[in-house]
Amino acid sequence: MKQMRNIALAVALVTAGTALAQNTAGGGIDNAMLRQIEQKTTPANRALAGAIASNSLEDLARNYRNTTINDDHFSVETPKQSIHNQRQSGRCWMFSSFNVFRANFAKRHNDTLRVEFSHDYTFFYDQLEKANLMLQGVIDCADKPIDDPRVQFFFHHPINDGGTFCGAADLAEKYGLVPMEAQPETYSAERTAQLRKLLSSKLREFGLELRKMVADKKSAAAIKARKTEQLATIYQMLVLTLGEPVKQFTYAFKNKDGKTVTEPRTYTPLEFYRETVGDGPINGTFIMAMNDPRRPYYKTYEIDWDRHTYDGHNWCYINLPMEDIAQMAIASLKDGTKLYSSYDVGVQLDRKVGLNALDNFDYATLLGTTFGMNKADRIATFDSGSTHAMTLTAVDLDDAGKPIKWKVENSWGTESCHKGYNIMTNDWFNEYMFRLVVDKKYVPQNILKAAQQKPLMLVPEDPLFTNDD
Repeated sequence: MKQMRNIALAVALVTAGTALAQNTAGGGIDNAMLRQIEQKTTPANRALAGAIASNSLEDLARNYRNTTINDDHFSVETPKQSIHNQRQSGRCWMFSSFNVFRANFAKRHNDTLRVEFSHDYTFFYDQLEKANLMLQGVIDCADKPIDDPRVQFFFHHPINDGGTFCGAADLAEKYGLVPMEAQPETYSAERTAQLRKLLSSKLREFGLELRKMVADKKSAAAIKARKTEQLATIYQMLVLTLGEPVKQFTYAFKNKDGKTVTEPRTYTPLEFYRETVGDGPINGTFIMAMNDPRRPYYKTYEIDWDRHTYDGHNWCYINLPMEDIAQMAIASLKDGTKLYSSYDVGVQLDRKVGLNALDNFDYATLLGTTFGMNKADRIATFDSGSTHAMTLTAVDLDDAGKPIKWKVENSWGTESCHKGYNIMTNDWFNEYMFRLVVDKKYVPQNILKAAQQKPLMLVPEDPLFTNDD
């Protein structure tokens, strides 16, 4: 009995000591603080909690008086084209890029010819190139310890299905393009999660092997030969899930009604690229504009390792105020040219009607608080960033030429949002739009000149880019 009392006393002393340690640390929630916190909850809040617990926050906070969606008139609108569906994949960057490519093709032919590009074909080489980018990055950083931030960058996310317009341009210039009929979507192209998981695991295994080869002083030729063998394994995995990329095909162009209007012709992917996009490279014909209020405007920036191919272009942009971005977008749309653009699309999105507006949902009143961060604060704290690419197609201007609302072609299918489109109020656009790809002919001279500055290199872990589409 005495022994049991001693044990109990020891446990009590340990417990008391632990509590004392927690309290004296000053950062924990003690009883006095908890009582103070609890006083915030009122009887009315407890009653409201019952209703909230049984219903969707979105439904309860929805502003049913918002009538913006009832006005779908746009004073400046580019020609409509078919809506595509990326399904359960992160390939919005490719869908938006191809929307621009095919719209430009139709415009050059006065809308008498149309083309649909294969996303599966380009995605195959996107994944192969990203696998090489990761493996070569591991080799380049093999002299660093495994816990070095750059080494961890490669092993943490060895491959992904997100991307940028300049990445799509690099892939198209290198591997060409093919029509959708020549290489249709596969199950894994439309549902990329499992394939990405398997590729990631294999690349991590291969990366460790290459690090060991460098540590063991193997020759550069031997390391390159082994990397080539590893990429052959990745290639085989991609063939089995995405299909082998076509090397040649026969194709006849159709008009907007789907009627064949040209004689069939045999193409290679690069020949088809030249036929539909042009003889020259895409990179160099545009600027990437970004709105990041954390950093000085009219300066250029480059994100290290943010590219699709090892020998390709990093994401490089000029940081601009939203007013400049809007004016370039308006100039492009007035000339009938669609634009690649990206947003934090899920914020204040009413999917039922396809409207992005700051007053769609009043979560602050519902939850008895405020959400007071500005755009710079949201970026800096990982609260907001570029999450989804869409194609800017229209703008509605007031009598003074100022934008009221915008429209984008989405890649979620025709049943999504506003018949496949999203409508955005200008206030929302200013807060949650991040980047725009603009043909240089719509860019003012002062911005073109500023874009020629030597860019400041940024790390890929920057908050604005970790949520990239």
